[in-house]
Amino acid sequence: MHKFGTVALIGPPNAGKSTLMNRYLGQKVAIVSPRPQTTRNRISGIYTDDDAQIVFLDTPGIHQLRGKMNRFLLESAWNALSGADAVVVLLDAALYAAKPQLLEKEIKPLVKPVAETGRPVLVAVNKVDRIKDKPALLPVMARLGALWPEAEFIPVSALRGQGTEELLARLLDFIPEGPPMFPEDQISTAPVRFMAAEIIRERLFYSLRQELPYSTAVEIEAWDEQTRPGTAIINAVIYTAQKNHKGMIIGKQGSNLKKIGSEARKEIAELLGCKVHLELWVKVRSGWTEDPGFLRAMGLGE
Repeated sequence: MHKFGTVALIGPPNAGKSTLMNRYLGQKVAIVSPRPQTTRNRISGIYTDDDAQIVFLDTPGIHQLRGKMNRFLLESAWNALSGADAVVVLLDAALYAAKPQLLEKEIKPLVKPVAETGRPVLVAVNKVDRIKDKPALLPVMARLGALWPEAEFIPVSALRGQGTEELLARLLDFIPEGPPMFPEDQISTAPVRFMAAEIIRERLFYSLRQELPYSTAVEIEAWDEQTRPGTAIINAVIYTAQKNHKGMIIGKQGSNLKKIGSEARKEIAELLGCKVHLELWVKVRSGWTEDPGFLRAMGLGE
């Protein structure tokens, strides 16, 4: 008996959805950073073993921010539920243990929409490894149980692997029988161009401060593997919404852009298994976060 199905990963920003998916795949497919709202697109990761294949859908964080881009992100997250066989809601237990007042604010918007899908729901109470005083987890679990009485809660650490096997085993109870739909060595349905752009965007999150990474987008303009066999020649554009941000991205004498490019190039080369020549350009596109056509062209809201 072989199983095949789709699992949607949803939850507030920075709850650990991408980290959990990467944990199950054994390598990075979705980018991660310590900052909330890093994931913008719905990204699929394919987990395969001898008995099952699960397509995990990593989604943007559920939030209450305004603006066209944020609306697109929310649509992408909620749309993932319609095609899923099961739903895993990721919650940051460490955050709620430290700031219990946030728990109800972030959880209530999730309960009704998730219940209305009619899908089986597992709630992964994540980041338990960060709670030094373990009894502090008990009131968090009690309040979650009161807010979401029909849900099943499993404490996990997506980063450390604690509880993730238990969560996977429970998920498999809800996955229907079916043959695998993808080759066993395929780990995502995302094209390599998209993954390369995401790697560059991740480097932006790590190299830029405050809100600056949120006003940037990355587009692959050219991809050439023919001119120099064994080398992928990639040209990418970093869009920023404000003129004064361009210099900050580039850095003094190009130092920051050079660092971003160097780090991204190494990771893209590892992804592709070949040498990479990466050229980065920075362009100003005012108001791109409110431009529906541009947002769709960047794959947001899908």
